[in-house]
Amino acid sequence: MDLEVRWHHVSHYSRKHLMVSRNLGSVGYDSNEKTFDKILVANRGEIACRVIKTCKKMGIKTVAIHSDVDASSVHVKMADEAVCVGPAPTTKSYLNMDAIMEAIKKTRAQAVHPGYGFLSENKEFARCLAAEGVIFIGPDTHAIQAMGDKIESKLLAKKAKVNTIPGFDGVVKDAEEAVRIAREIGYPVMIKASAGGGGKGMRIAWDDEETRDGFRLSSQEAASSFGDDRLLIEKFIDNPRHIEIQVLGDKHGNALWLNERECSIQRRNQKVVEEAPSIFLDAETRRAMGEQAVALAKAVKYSSAGTIEFLVDSKKNFYFLEMNTRLQVEHPVTECITGLDLVQEMIRVAKGYPLRHKQADIPINGWAVECRVYAEDPYKSFGLPSIGRLSQYQEPLHLPGVRIDSGIQPGSDISIYYDPMISKLITYGSDRTEALKRMEDALDNYVIRGVTHNIALLREVIINSRFVKGDISTKFLSDVYPDGFKGHMLTKSEKNQLLAIASSLFVAFQLRAQHFQDHSRVPVIKPDIANWELSIKLHDKVHTVVASNSGSTFSVEVDGSKLNVTSTWNLASPLLSVSVDGTQRTVQCLSREAGGSMNIQFLGTVYKMHILTKLAAELNKFMLEKVAEDTSSVLHSPMPGVVVAVSVKPGDMVTEGQEMCVIEAMKMQNSMTAGRAGAVKSVHCRAGDTVGEGDLLVELE
Repeated sequence: MDLEVRWHHVSHYSRKHLMVSRNLGSVGYDSNEKTFDKILVANRGEIACRVIKTCKKMGIKTVAIHSDVDASSVHVKMADEAVCVGPAPTTKSYLNMDAIMEAIKKTRAQAVHPGYGFLSENKEFARCLAAEGVIFIGPDTHAIQAMGDKIESKLLAKKAKVNTIPGFDGVVKDAEEAVRIAREIGYPVMIKASAGGGGKGMRIAWDDEETRDGFRLSSQEAASSFGDDRLLIEKFIDNPRHIEIQVLGDKHGNALWLNERECSIQRRNQKVVEEAPSIFLDAETRRAMGEQAVALAKAVKYSSAGTIEFLVDSKKNFYFLEMNTRLQVEHPVTECITGLDLVQEMIRVAKGYPLRHKQADIPINGWAVECRVYAEDPYKSFGLPSIGRLSQYQEPLHLPGVRIDSGIQPGSDISIYYDPMISKLITYGSDRTEALKRMEDALDNYVIRGVTHNIALLREVIINSRFVKGDISTKFLSDVYPDGFKGHMLTKSEKNQLLAIASSLFVAFQLRAQHFQDHSRVPVIKPDIANWELSIKLHDKVHTVVASNSGSTFSVEVDGSKLNVTSTWNLASPLLSVSVDGTQRTVQCLSREAGGSMNIQFLGTVYKMHILTKLAAELNKFMLEKVAEDTSSVLHSPMPGVVVAVSVKPGDMVTEGQEMCVIEAMKMQNSMTAGRAGAVKSVHCRAGDTVGEGDLLVELE
C-alpha cells in the first residue's frame, strides 16, 4: 500500500475510535510474534491514546491509569482496564510510583510503557519495575541515568567523539556561583535543569542579573517538574537551529538513526512546529549527525527509541544538546517519512527481539509537518495557558494527508493540572510544499470551541515567507514578531473578502430569521429588500457595504470593489466553505449577537466585527461608549495557575518591571512584574493560592 492510500485508509478507520487519531501507517503486525499479553500505560492524554492504539493493533490488552479528574478521559475509555492512582495533582497521581506499582500488581500487567514526561525518564521507576519482574518499555536504567543527567551525558558524548557545546561540566551550587561561571564562559549562557527536558527549567541569561533570576526560577521549575533542582550552565549559541536525530537500538548491539526532525520553531524553549526531514541539512551533514548519534547510543548500550538533540549553526556545525531516553512528542513526523511505528518497535525491543531493519532500509519518503495545538492565548507571550471545557470539537480528518494525535473529545476539560496541549496535528505530502498546504487547510478546518487556542499563530508561522524558504532558527518567533504576535495582517484584497463574507453571513442569517418551518414570520425587515446597506466596523474603521443576493450567491460592493460570494450557507455547520470570486476560503462564524457583534475566524485569525443596517448604524451614534478601565495600577493574572511566591507587601515601593509574585501554570514558572513604579496598596494573593485568568493579584496606590 503506498503512503497516499495508507493515509486515506487511516482517516476512515480513525472515525471508529472515540475521536482519538489517528494514523500509524501500514506497518506490519505479525500475529505470530508474541510480545506481551498486557501493558500498563503510565501516562495520560494523547500519548496514552497513541500507545494504546498500537497495542490494540498488536493484540495486546492495555491498562490505563488516571487521576480522579481524568476518570472520563478518552485514554481511560480506550483501554481494556483502568485504575485510579490518586487526585488531580501530578505528584499524587501520575508521579505517584507507589500507587502505579500497586496498579501493576492489581492488573498483573507484564510491562509498562511510560509515554513521555512524568516517569518516562525516571531511573527509580525503572528500577522498581525491574525489582518486580515487570518490563520497562524503554532503555535500561544505566542509559536513563547516563543520558538523563545532562552533566554525565555531556561527558559521555565527548568520550564518544560527539561534538559538544562549551560549558561548565558540573552542578551549579548557587546563584553567585552561576554568575561566576557565566562570566567565565561568556554571555549569553543557557541555564538548564540537569534532569530536565521539554523546555522546563531552562533560561537564557544575557547578564549577571538575568543569571541570578534564571537560577532561581529554573531551579524552582526543575524541582516542580522533575523532583530534582540541580542546574548546569553552558554557552548559548545565538540563532541556532534545533535539529534532532531519532535513534532506535535493541538489546543485541544494533542501532539505527531514523533521519532527522527540525524543531526550531519554539517559544520559551518549547517546540511549537516540527518537520521531517529538515530543509537545511544536506546528505553529508545528515549522515555525520546520524553516525554520531548512533555512536553515542552504542556507547551507553541504548535499547529502545530515543532522540539525540543537536544545535546547528548557520555553517552546519552541530553540537550535542541532550539525549531524551523516551519517545518524543514529535515522533509522528518520523513515522510518516519512514513508515515505521516507533511504539511497536519499542515493544518488540523490550521483549528482546532484534531490530528488523538495516540502516540502508531507512527511507526519507515525502515530507511531514507537525503543529502542536495548545489551549493557549498566542497573543500573550506567544502562548500563555488557557483553561476551559471543549464545548465543540471537530478534527479535520476528512482532508487527505492528515493525522491527529489527541486524547480529548467534545466536553473534555483543559485544566490547570496538566499540559495544555489539545492535540498534535500532522500533515504529510510528497514534498514540503504539499505538506505545508495541507497543514494550512487542516488548521482552517479545525473546530475548537470553549477554550482559547493557538491556531492563529500556527497558521501564520507556516505561511510566513521566512519559514517557507527555510530561513528559521530558535529565535524565529521573537525575530518575526518583535512586539509580540498580533494575528494575521490582512492585505486589502483579504480585508475586502472578509467584509464580503461577513455581510453575506449577516444577510443570510436575517433571511433565515424570517422563516420558521416553511412559514413566513412577520418580518422585522421587509423580505423583498433588493439591496442591503450595511455598516461594518473592523479594526476601529467603519466600512459601508451594499449586498444583494440571488439564490446561493451574494453580490457585495465593498469600498468600490464588487465581489461575488457563493456557498451552501449551511448556517448550522461550524465550518463554512465559501467562494469569493473563485477563491475558496473556509471560515468559522464563532459568535453572532443581536446587537450586531460577529466573530469570524478567517485565515486562522479571529476578527471581531460590528455589523449594523444603515438605519441601526445611524441610531447607534447616540449610544454612549464604555470608558476603558485604567489598569496601570493593578496586576491581574494573565493566566490560570498557582501562586508560588509573593515578593511584596502593602506599603512596599516597587519600580517598573520589579517582580511582585510568581505564578506556576502547566509546570512553568512565570514572573509577574509591576507595570509602573509606585507603592503597594494591597496584595490579594498568597503562596499556594489557585488563581484564574484575570484575577486581581496586587494593587498599587
